[in-house]
Amino acid sequence: MIPVVSSSIEVCVFRFRNDTIEYLVLRRALAELIHPGMWQLITGMTTEGERGVRTALREMHEETGLIPRHFWSVPVMTSFYDRNGGSLHFCPVFAAQVDPVTPVRISEEHCDFAWLPLADARRRLVWPSHRAVVDTVDAVIVRGEEAAFRLAIPIS
Repeated sequence: MIPVVSSSIEVCVFRFRNDTIEYLVLRRALAELIHPGMWQLITGMTTEGERGVRTALREMHEETGLIPRHFWSVPVMTSFYDRNGGSLHFCPVFAAQVDPVTPVRISEEHCDFAWLPLADARRRLVWPSHRAVVDTVDAVIVRGEEAAFRLAIPIS
């Protein structure tokens, strides 16, 4: 039997800047043991007793210094198989809109970042699941006004 785990999250961050929608992608530091140099969305692990929303907000702040203006639970989950631990991981996905002028402060876990339009973000992201996440966020949250309203999470 394959154990199922749900202890990680992903966050797709976007901003509206000069009538353009830009998505934040982060490049993992070259010294990282797992996927060095890979471009990705914000990812992170829960701490003991921490819920997904709290984890997403914490990881977003730790990895970028950003605080969302608006925050959503995205109606998709990503998954991956941990070949070392032999477990299947399901990750809830969140979306965050941030202020267009707030500077990004990346953590030591990353060595670079970029704000990119959808097509460029898709090309930069390595994992198909991350490309699917930005597509979903773009369609349902950024351009899907009614859906975005219904999925919004109050920030407190």
